[in-house]
This record gives sequence, structure tokens and C-alpha cells, in this order.
Amino acid sequence: MGFLRVAASTALLATVIGTNTPAIAQQGAQIPHIVSRGGRHALMVDGAPFLMLGAQANNSSNYPAALPKVWSVLDRIHANTLEMPVAWQQVEPVEGRFDFSWVQTLLDQAREHDKRLVLLWFGTWKNTGPAYAPAWVVTDNRRFPRMKKPDGTDGGSLSPMSRTTLEADKRAFLRLMAYLREHDQQNTVIMVQVENEAGSYANPRDYSAAANTLFAGRVPAALARAQRKSGTWAEVFGAQADRAFNTWHLASYINEIAAAGKGVKPLPMYVNAALAQAFGTPDPKNVASGGPQQDVLDIWKVAAPAIDLGAPDIYQSESRNVEEFFRRYTRADNPLMVPEIGNAPKFARYFWSAIGKGAIGFAPFGMDETGYYNYPLGGGPLGPEIIEAFGGPYAAFAPMQRDWARIAFEHPTWGFSKPDDGASQMVTIGDWTVSTSYGEWQFGFKNAAWLKAAPPAWDKEPIGGAVIAQLSANEFLVTGNHVRLNFGTAKGGPANGMMLRVEEGHYENGAWVFERVWNGDQTDYGLNLLDKPVWLKVTMASYK
Repeated sequence: MGFLRVAASTALLATVIGTNTPAIAQQGAQIPHIVSRGGRHALMVDGAPFLMLGAQANNSSNYPAALPKVWSVLDRIHANTLEMPVAWQQVEPVEGRFDFSWVQTLLDQAREHDKRLVLLWFGTWKNTGPAYAPAWVVTDNRRFPRMKKPDGTDGGSLSPMSRTTLEADKRAFLRLMAYLREHDQQNTVIMVQVENEAGSYANPRDYSAAANTLFAGRVPAALARAQRKSGTWAEVFGAQADRAFNTWHLASYINEIAAAGKGVKPLPMYVNAALAQAFGTPDPKNVASGGPQQDVLDIWKVAAPAIDLGAPDIYQSESRNVEEFFRRYTRADNPLMVPEIGNAPKFARYFWSAIGKGAIGFAPFGMDETGYYNYPLGGGPLGPEIIEAFGGPYAAFAPMQRDWARIAFEHPTWGFSKPDDGASQMVTIGDWTVSTSYGEWQFGFKNAAWLKAAPPAWDKEPIGGAVIAQLSANEFLVTGNHVRLNFGTAKGGPANGMMLRVEEGHYENGAWVFERVWNGDQTDYGLNLLDKPVWLKVTMASYK
């Protein structure tokens, strides 16, 4: 479906929030932006909610020669959005001389392939390092200093305390945003990531003389109010003081860049986190100190109001950890988005959980055929297993991604991914319950004594999940794969509850289009969604 065939949504446009409001009023409401209402969020593109079915290319695929090996993969997995780096060293190889030919090539080809873009600004930080800063920056440590270690030697990251570095990065970013304002008036670019996995490993903060003086002082008033405690950094944050200090200054640095960029073209802007452990508080020396990890997201919210959201880059495949990351990044003041996740098939199941939790976008990493694979974080060569793992769910959503985005913004939704132990899950929704089970065939119960059969091939595989939207008190929209859904009556619900009707169909231009009724074998043993997800509308009722 082309991007211009969308329905206007004036009610949603009226809810534009935050720092976007003045700029959108100046430049027109069609500029992509995020709206929030009642704890739910929508990414508005062309005036209507948009679900980003994304894919991120490998880091070094950001050149025209590699693009044919990128688009082919996006088409095969039914993606509608490409996340692609734009490096500072590309656009300003010589100080003061700018070249946006790569950006124009990317814009032209994205339009040819009917794809949207999320640009990843690799500036001062890329995975905490300056590898994508221009040579004239990384070779001049006097003008663009690195963070100092406690012993006075140089660390590996550029310092967020350097005004010179900030001004140079900001100048290049402003030129990028000005180029988009002039050359992308149709808004092929829908979001911008400002820096990439910012922070510092092994060195919790800058220990330069100037930084030490600031660290000995008091926590800024705005942050002290948010923490409900005033004093020095050590007094307020204790063992995490160095990391909190670095987080504040790094977030403030990135906020200034983002705010300036939004003043030119107010696209949604986000930051991504190199994650530590899901539970507990990380050792400041063993985390990308300063980045927007879940336990310091509150500091980012105070220091960086121009940033629309912090997002997790997920390479931990354990289901318990992934679900905790989703929980911590799903906030009334922070839309959930998964801009980067491993592309091994075991990660694809988390699409269901993320989307059911209201995620505005999802993107596996390394989705191109350039020959690089970040195994073991991701999968190996992009064979049919990887393509099918992500392409199956994307194919179900692609024709009606805008309908789902609208429904998820207007109605409660839930998502399930198969846990590592394969255990069933259940949610109570008003008068009804919905439970999942995995490793089932479509007919019968796997523990039935009278029905002997080998378990399905996917029984022990880390695949499967489902999403549910509550359309009304008794009506639900569901889809999923390698899962059985059982609807039942909640405690205290109506007696003699039942599935009155199950329709397979799809949405078209905002309206449900009926295709067929599921009954008999298709419903006697729950709703079984296997390798090819379809959309079902379930109506619950009771009899007297």
C-alpha cells in the first residue's frame, strides 16, 4: 500500500504534545510527530497513525554501492521502513565543506522502493566511540578532547564536557536537517536517531579537572527536584554518582543537538541504549555509562526534553530479560520502540509482545546481503529461516499497519511471546480471559490420552506469540503464529460464556472486511495460528 493513501485523523492531530507543537504549527501538521493520550502513543505519518515495520542495515551499508543488497531484503520481509546510518565523516569530510550526496541517493531510492527512512546520526558517539566522526575531529585531541580517566590518561570516548565538540557536531546536524527540510518535503524520513549508543565503557565519566570541579558541585536544580533530593552528586546518587553525572551531561549535550535540529525540521528524535542487565543496578564500569538505560531514563527525561523517546537495543535473547526491558521502556512519557534487535529467528517472537504493548516500531539489525553477520548477537547468513521468522509477522501487518496503529492508539492491546520454558500465559480482559499455549497441533490437546501424536517441529523452538486488541467489551481482534489462543470467562464473569462468532478477515480503509467464519474443527480446540498469521475478530457472549 502506498504511503499517500491514508485517512486524515483530525482528532489525533489535536493531541500533539511536547516540544513539537510550535514547530509543527509553523511547518504544517503533516510533518511526522508523536502523539500521546491516556498512556498510549502513535507515530503520525501523513496525518495518520503509522506502524514502523522496520529493518536496520549493517553499519557499513551506508553507501550507494550497498543499497541493492539492502532493498531486496526489505522487500522479502515486507518491511516498510529502513533504518540507515548517516555518518558525520560522510557529510563533512573536510571542516566546513558539506556533501549530502549520500543522503540524496538514499532519499531517491527509498521513494523508488516505497519505503520510509529513519536516519541514524553517527556523530560524536557510535557505540560510545568516535569512529564515525571526521578525521579532522578524531585527530585533534586539543580541540575535541577525549574523556579523561582517573589517572589523567585519555579514555576512548569524546567528552560530553567539550563545548567545541558539541558546536561542531551540532553544526553538521543542523546542515543535515536543513537538507531534509529543503529536499524531503514529502517526509520520506519519519524519524531521526541522534547519536548511537552514546556513553562510555570502563570509564564512568570524564575525570578532567573541569569535570571534577563540576562533579564536586551541587546537582542541577531541575534534576534535584525530580530526584526529590538536593546536594552534591555523591550525596544524591551515592555509588552511581559518576554514572549519573555523565548521564546528565551527555543527555544535555544530545538534547542541545536535537533541539536545534527540531528548530529546522521538527521530526521525532530518539536515542538508543546499549543495555546492561535487565534487573538490578549495573556496575558503572561495566555499562555504557551515560546512555539511556532503563534505570537512568528519568535523568534523560529531565536533561533532554527535545528527545521524544529512549529505546532499547536488544541482544539478550532470554525471554525474562526482554520482557523486563519492554516493561521499563513502556511509559506514559516514553513510547516503546525497538529500533534494534538481533536478527536470529529466536528474536522474531518478541515482535508480538512489543507490538501488543503498543510499540510504534520494531526493527531487526543487519538486514542486508552485504556479507556481514554480527553472530553470535544476531543470526548468520540471511537464509529462509531468518526471512520467514520476521517476514511472516510483517506480512500479516503490512497491508493494514495503519489500521493496527490506529486501533492500538484508541484501544487496549496485549502481546505475548513464547517464554523460554514454553509456559502458557493468561490475561483477564473485563469479563473474559485469553490464554496462550505453545507446541500444539491445530486439532486436539497435546496431553489427551486418546490422541497420540508426535509434537510439532516447533514444540521446543523459541518461536511463537500473539497480539490482542479489545475493540469493545465483548469483541477482540487477534493474530499471531505458532500459538493457541483460548478464550474463557473471567472469575465473576457471565455464566455460560462462549465464543459466539470468530471471523477471519482484514481491515481496509478503516473498516473490517469479512472473509469467512471459523467454526467446528477450527474452534473446538481454541484458535490455532501456526506458520501463516491471519486476522481474527472474536465475539464473546453468554446464554441464559
